[in-house]
Amino acid sequence: MKERARILVVGGGYVGMYTALRLQRRLKRELGRGEAEITVVTPDPYMTYQPFLPEAAAGAISPRHVVVPLRRVLDRCRVVIGEATAVDHAARTATVRTPATDEEGTDGRRIEYDELVLAPGSVARTLPIPGLADHAIGFKTVEEAIGLRNHVLEQMDIASSTRDPGVRDAALTFVFVGGGYAGVEALGELEDMARYATRYYHNVRPEDMKWILVEASDRILPEVGDEMGRYTVTELRRRNIDVRLETRLDSCADRVAVLSDGSRFPTRTVVWTAGVKPHPVLAATDLPLNERGRLRCTAELSVEGAPHAWAAGDAAAVPDVTAGEEGRECAPNAQHALRQARVLGDNVVHSLRGEPLETYAHKYAGSVASLGLHKGVAQVYGRKLKGYPAWLMHRTYHLSRVPTFNRKARVAAEWTLAGLFKREIVSLGSLEHPRAEFELAAGGKPSHDPPHNPKGSS
Repeated sequence: MKERARILVVGGGYVGMYTALRLQRRLKRELGRGEAEITVVTPDPYMTYQPFLPEAAAGAISPRHVVVPLRRVLDRCRVVIGEATAVDHAARTATVRTPATDEEGTDGRRIEYDELVLAPGSVARTLPIPGLADHAIGFKTVEEAIGLRNHVLEQMDIASSTRDPGVRDAALTFVFVGGGYAGVEALGELEDMARYATRYYHNVRPEDMKWILVEASDRILPEVGDEMGRYTVTELRRRNIDVRLETRLDSCADRVAVLSDGSRFPTRTVVWTAGVKPHPVLAATDLPLNERGRLRCTAELSVEGAPHAWAAGDAAAVPDVTAGEEGRECAPNAQHALRQARVLGDNVVHSLRGEPLETYAHKYAGSVASLGLHKGVAQVYGRKLKGYPAWLMHRTYHLSRVPTFNRKARVAAEWTLAGLFKREIVSLGSLEHPRAEFELAAGGKPSHDPPHNPKGSS
């Protein structure tokens, strides 16, 4: 390299972490000599391996083992905890809000760069549905997964202790909106956990619970194909799960889920997994976006018409050169993100060294999904699997993909111990409001809602 290069990576998810990891390996000598600098801006100090969130929610994996600490794996990078709010690529600067921004009374710090990697990921795509913002919970972060686990177990406690049939019915009704991976896997794992937990409640039986999956299209899990999608619907219904296709959630105000088919369900649990959208920071840049709000990219993962800007993953519209179809783009999923990150990291290095760039090309291999303990579906390289073999493939594949040997060993050990001992069914709802107990003892008022449940999760 002819001069010192400042590389800014926005995002610490799949693409952000793997790209930074690739860069620090390929630029090891340059970093040591001070000829290169890598800065990673991320809102969390860890990368979440999202395929393990359903198992974390079900208690099969410890929450700390589904996240990878960025400061440990990116030891040659400068990790800045904060949120990028704007990018002026023409001036090569990014505005970042950090935890100290409000204390300092500033609009945020500005970071200058020479090469930009945009990998902020996506956020939940919501709709203006009455009550959604007040009562629903998402399923994209480890905090949401653990909060949902605590919430489900607390609802079972409420149902077990009340004499009001209306309160009991609402507590034992769980509505999941969205029939993609997140919704189906979360529903399958949590229903499995709750069914197991009923053996420890003297007055709550599995048949007392209502689990409802709402999907606006005519099928679920489109990634595994029509046949496996139909099998999944049949399997879920066999477990007494109410699967409603071509149905929408019209309202969840006043803790009543109203569906487009006219059904009404009093419920204290609405889980929203109905898709994602690009991160808002993309709209605060001077880079070209497509009609869906994703960055227009080339097959080399550079941003079209913007030298020294790169992107991949959920934020990028990358041409699928293996499709043999004009205008076809790579699906925004983990399978592509992992592979794109390696090519992106290599291409940034090639660019700095004046070398030819690589073209990203990966033919979609297939998909696997878990439906609970020992249950799953898969379609890999045209082969269809279901039940235990698919579940075993799901675990094997994701164990091989979770970053670092440390996490692989810990997850494998937890799975082994789970096969020898009984499930944990403890709710730690007080983790979400750790000061509530002390506030009450000190004569203060709990700072969360509802006031009647100071240690719970609403």
